[in-house]
Parts: sequence; structure tokens; C-alpha cells
Amino acid sequence: MELDPEALSPPDRYKFLIGCIVPRPIALVSSVSPEGRLNVAPFSFFNGISARPMSLLFCPSNKADGSEKDTLRNAAPREEGGVGEFVVNIVSRGLARRMAACAEPLEYGASEFAASGLTPVPSAVVTPPRVGESPVSFECRTVRVLRLAPGVPGGGNVIIGQVVRIWTRPGLTDERYRTDPGLLDAIGRLGGLGYCTTRDRFEMPMGLEALNHPEAES
Repeated sequence: MELDPEALSPPDRYKFLIGCIVPRPIALVSSVSPEGRLNVAPFSFFNGISARPMSLLFCPSNKADGSEKDTLRNAAPREEGGVGEFVVNIVSRGLARRMAACAEPLEYGASEFAASGLTPVPSAVVTPPRVGESPVSFECRTVRVLRLAPGVPGGGNVIIGQVVRIWTRPGLTDERYRTDPGLLDAIGRLGGLGYCTTRDRFEMPMGLEALNHPEAES
């Protein structure tokens, strides 16, 4: 089957993306409005993009009326009316229900922290708090916001942030900065309402050697 994305409706394009690009890591992003109102929301269009400088991105889409979501308004640079900072909190299995609760569409300025029962903990460098229950948190300063379809319902946006401080749960990362995936117990997003865990894992070498590795055909 050959598909032309322009021949598909926006909902069908979205459905195809989230069904094929799996599993997707989840960023539980905490932010604050210029007036000091707290916000926390999950995004599964998210990833790390650079170690030098340490940077990551997440992608909040526009609301159904074409307006920007609270997280984008808050994380936008100061010259665009935002605070220019945010925190990405990793979602472990134990946080799944409270993470999903943060997707509730509340009025601008209403706190998902209060609605979900998550704990805001002061950050070290940025203004928005981190999520106290998260095993890993990345304090970030916004480097750039790329608006792909301003004012369009469901239009995409890319927020790039530079990591300025990291928090990790004691015992999760060793002295060589290797993180134990079992202790992290992160979850991923699938299509629809599906999620997955990271408990099933295997290792294999990189390069051509992988072709002769038994796991390559599992």
C-alpha cells in the first residue's frame, strides 16, 4: 500500500503516525505561566536530540480551535510572552495513572498537579518545579520554538530545550552514569490508548556482527 500524506485527513495522519512510530517515550512536562500558575502535561512526541549541548525536544500540537496549549504558552521564550523554561519528567510504571490524569483539559491556569496528586518540587536552576515522584527530571531552558502550522487546529509545534540540570533517584544511575532500566521502569506510548513497559529487553552488538547474533532473528 502506498500512501500520499496529503490525501489523508489530519486525524488519519495522526492515527498512522502514532500507530507506526512505537513505542514512544513519554515526557511529563512541568511548566509555569508568567503569573506563576503551575501546569504539568504528558507528550509522547518527545526525544533527546543532542549530548553537546545536552538537548531534547517535545511537540505539543495546537488545540482544536487552533490556539496553543498551556505548556507551549508557558515554555515559549520570554520575548514571546512565556517563561522560557520547562522540566521534562520521565514517566515510570508507577506514575502511569497520574500521568494520564494530567491530560485532562483544564482551564488555563488550573493546576494538573493538584488534580493528579503529583508533587511539585522546587527546581535548582529553572522556575518551573519538577515532579517529585518522577525517577529522572531534566530542567531545561527553551532554545527555540518551531511552529509548523500556526493557528491551525492540531498544528504541530517543536520545542527545543537545553538541559541545565538533571535530577535522578538515588541508586538509579551508577558512577559511570549508566542507568538501570529495570529500576527506571519507564513506560512507552503505543497507538490509541495503548502503553507498554520496558521490562522485556535484549542486547546485541552494533554493525555487521549483529547479523550473526541470535537475538537478531528473535
